[in-house]
This record gives sequence, C-alpha cells and structure tokens, in this order.
Amino acid sequence: MKIAATATAFPDRWYDQPTLTEHLVRLFGDEPRLGERLRSLHTNTGIDGRYLILPLERYGRLEDFSAANAAWVDGALRLGESAVTQVLAQAGLDASAVDAIFFSTVTGLASPSIDARLMNRLGFRPDVRRVPMFGLGCVAGAAAVSRAADFVRGRPDGVALVLTIELCSLTLQTGDRSVANLISTGLFGDGAAAAVVVGSGRKEGGPEIVDTRSVFYRDTEGVMGWDIGSHGFRIVLSAEVPTVARERLPQDVDAFLAAHGLDRAAIRRWIAHPGGPKVLKALQEGLGLVDQDLAPSWRCLRRAGNLSSASVLMILDETLRKAPAVAGELGVMLAMGPGFCSELLLLRW
Repeated sequence: MKIAATATAFPDRWYDQPTLTEHLVRLFGDEPRLGERLRSLHTNTGIDGRYLILPLERYGRLEDFSAANAAWVDGALRLGESAVTQVLAQAGLDASAVDAIFFSTVTGLASPSIDARLMNRLGFRPDVRRVPMFGLGCVAGAAAVSRAADFVRGRPDGVALVLTIELCSLTLQTGDRSVANLISTGLFGDGAAAAVVVGSGRKEGGPEIVDTRSVFYRDTEGVMGWDIGSHGFRIVLSAEVPTVARERLPQDVDAFLAAHGLDRAAIRRWIAHPGGPKVLKALQEGLGLVDQDLAPSWRCLRRAGNLSSASVLMILDETLRKAPAVAGELGVMLAMGPGFCSELLLLRW
C-alpha cells in the first residue's frame, strides 16, 4: 500500500491575521473589552493569515445556517474538483481508475454528499465505492488515509481516492462569546486536500503505508466537537486537548512503534496535524521532539491556520514536495479529533 500522490486546493482569497481580526471585532459588535480579547487571542495563535472561501465582507451578510450551508456546498464543490483534478494528475491516473472515494468533512452538510456531486463532473465510474465520512473532524485526514489503506490491502491493484474539504469560516458564530469560539475564529481556515492510495501491486511510487492504528479515549466526548442546531455549528473545544496531546498520545505512539520493533529514535519524519500552537507544542514536548522535527506543521499552521481534516494532508503534501526522503526512511503521520481519538500511520519511503 502506497500514497501515490497528494495535492491541496485553497480559495483565491488569503487575508492576513490583523485584517481578519479587525473585521471580526466589528462583526462581534465592536465592544472595547471584547475587541481587546480577540486581538490578544488571535495574536497568540502565531498565524500569519488564512484562506477564506468568501470575500471578507460577505460574512456579515449570511442570514442563517441555510445561507452558510449553501455557500459551503458551492465552495466545497469548487475546491473538491480542484484538489481531485490535481492529485489524479500527480498520480498519472484518470478518474476512471479510481475504485473507491473516501470523503471527509465536518464543516457542512450535503445529501447527496460532495463526492456524489463530483461523480459526473469528473468522470468517475458508476461502480466506484463511495464512503462519505462526517464527524471525525481534525483526525479525519489521517483516518481517511487509513481507511483507504484498509480498502486496498485486499486489492493489490486497487486505487482509492481520499478527499477532505473544510470551510471552517462558514461556521462563524458571532453570538457565541465563549473563549473556545473566540479562539476558533482566530485559528481555523478554509482549504481542501486529497491523496491517492494504491495497492501493493501497482507501479505508482510514494511512501509505503506499513501499518495504521486507531485509538479511542473513553469518556472524552466533551473534549472537542460541535454543538449543531438551528444556529449552525457551534464549537466545543476543551482546554484539555494539549494535556491529551502531551500525556496520552506519546504512549500510544510508543506502543504502535514497539509492535514493529521500533522506537521514536527510528522515526525521521513526523507529519502531525497542528491543532493550534499550544497543542503542537504539547505534542512536541510529549514526544521529545524539537521545532525542526515538526517544521512542516508549524509552517502550515502559520500560513493557513488549522484546516481541520485537511491539515495533515496539507502537511504531508508539503513534506513530499519540499523534503525528498532517503529510501528506507520511516515516518509517522498522526492526528487527533472528536471522540476524543487519535489516528496513527507508519510510513516507509
């Protein structure tokens, strides 16, 4: 099983963080104390700017959840088509070669799902297996690659497409003054990412997926997620997330590696979903890593913010393009998300 190609797609609009913050201050009501808090929280994210699917002025004009979700469907189709077209070209494959599509999102709703709406646009076969995945949040990029690997494990000639699309800006809740929401308005951005996973019998190159592991942490449902209602998507984000990253994930990584007779010292590449600066720093400390070990994660966070499920694939794409590996090098791809849970993949170049 190999990751034959990766690609990312972003909206045309990128705004620097101060511009975004000042616009949000006005949308929240331009209250002096609230404005000061927003500026402080957004500065502490360490993010330079983010991509938005809509022009900045449109966000104050979305009347309700229906309008926001309609914008989500339109934007998701455009970004999804771009990401899939790019990744198939990178892999040297036609859409007709795809046997299964694993599509993930947690920022909008559509039935038929976005993968179904792309079927006619991109020429997939009518017998392609479609697996829409909703609710996994930030862990879904890694989880979708794992499920794609499960699919091709028994199909040496199989081709699976992974597509993640997150338009986090369309979940904006200006009536929610909680710290979690104020932080999220300065942290999350918009984007899409895709990957092609192929079976062991195919000629396409790329890092091998040696193994995968899913971990569920019991009684942690309130750590991260959405409160979904007529208001749309309201963030649930606990201060416990960095603690889980620091104290629980490292032992799961160690157990995963030990099953292959390995330890952390054997890993040369760490492809980690960034979460936010506190989460990434906690993960770094827990695993005994330095900034350089997670440099792609830090760069992607600064450039685009947290893209939920698309972030880890964005980081993988940057790693594959900008840092060619030596044959035999090992890497770990990992992410955490609602549940609370984590997904781990062992890669070999």
